[in-house]
Amino acid sequence: MRNCTLILNVRCPRRWWAVVVLAALPSLGAGGETPEVPPESWSQLWFFRFLVNAAGYASFMVPGYLMVQYFRRKNYLETGRGLCFPLVKTCVFGNEPKSSDEVPLASRTEPAETTPTWQALKLLFCAAGLQVSYLTWGVLQERVMTRSYGATATSPGERFTDSQFLVLMNRVLALIVAGLYCILCKQPRHGAPMYRYSFASLSNVLSSWCQYEALKFVSFPTQVLAKASKVIPVMLMGKLVSRRSYEHWEYLTAGLISIGVSMFLLSSGPEPRSSPATTLSGLILLAGYIAFDSFTSNWQDALFAYKMSSVQMMFGVNLFSCLFTVGSLLEQGALLEGTRFMGRHSEFAAHALLLSVCSACGQLFIFYTIGQFGAAIFTIIMTLRQAFAILLSCLLYGHTVTVVGGLGVAVVFAALLLRIYARGRLKQRGKKAVPVESPVQKV
Repeated sequence: MRNCTLILNVRCPRRWWAVVVLAALPSLGAGGETPEVPPESWSQLWFFRFLVNAAGYASFMVPGYLMVQYFRRKNYLETGRGLCFPLVKTCVFGNEPKSSDEVPLASRTEPAETTPTWQALKLLFCAAGLQVSYLTWGVLQERVMTRSYGATATSPGERFTDSQFLVLMNRVLALIVAGLYCILCKQPRHGAPMYRYSFASLSNVLSSWCQYEALKFVSFPTQVLAKASKVIPVMLMGKLVSRRSYEHWEYLTAGLISIGVSMFLLSSGPEPRSSPATTLSGLILLAGYIAFDSFTSNWQDALFAYKMSSVQMMFGVNLFSCLFTVGSLLEQGALLEGTRFMGRHSEFAAHALLLSVCSACGQLFIFYTIGQFGAAIFTIIMTLRQAFAILLSCLLYGHTVTVVGGLGVAVVFAALLLRIYARGRLKQRGKKAVPVESPVQKV
């Protein structure tokens, strides 16, 4: 009997160590002023929810992929007929744009009035629009995912936990805005097969889910720095997906960003009122966000070969995002629960709606700013926005940053500004600079 007990004690850890680790992940970050509430059951673990969501998306992606392959093998483009032929052609084969239908896509729009005062006013308008949209978005994101709703003197309230429902709300409003823009403003003839948007859409939904979910385990400043450090995986994905080559200064700045982020993450202070502890779960979710977002950017860059506009890209990606998230929520029975939560807490409904409005308006400001002033000016504005977001989060939610952590933040943003400067010098010398990362649907 003793031998059997010893055998069980040896074998059980080998079989169940993964389950034990996953169950322990949420509790590693205990402490701080807003600790993670322990899950009620194993079904509430973030890893389980991720697998359930992925299974829901696969229930649409796999049949769709098989249908695409079937139509291609059957050469449906030449043999197909009937009412469904235009739909199948658009979704599977796409349309070849005609020269008469093409709308020139200039990288920058030369303004009719070029007075310095008018240009300065437009630049101020763009900068203010981007800062207000995305700073408000960041504050609301942290409020929705880390604070309770309906708290009273006798009740602690309840937290909103379904990140996928929040992703759906953002995508629905962005889809409406992009659709109205495409209707009101002339766009190039669409030539890309619609199914190709689904890959960027899937990775975009997963990256957004990881981004929202990570706030349950890490502080908002940590998340912002993680976004800044995604330059490194974007470069790796660029080599794998697009076969790009990079300059030496790009590797240098990527290394500086890594050093700065490491300084920030390893400098957790001993203050009693520290920001939510950085847990292994949060780091894994941030890594997932960066990896999925890097794939999205490179896949979107490849899709731009079809000569589409940024708004058309925004519409196509959000269309599939809505289909994926609605289908997954219906399969889990979570769509009704999210709607009920909005009904119980009108404050949450207002926050979620404003969050979606800021996301959609921010996208339009991105397109307008790049069209008027170019990608370099836009990148500077967004880099400053990240620094302001960290400062605003610390002021509103009481996050503390040590001296070493502050130096790490400075190193990260100095490296980002150095990248902007180097790109500008390459452009002045007439060399081909590395393309700027696609700005479509970053939130």
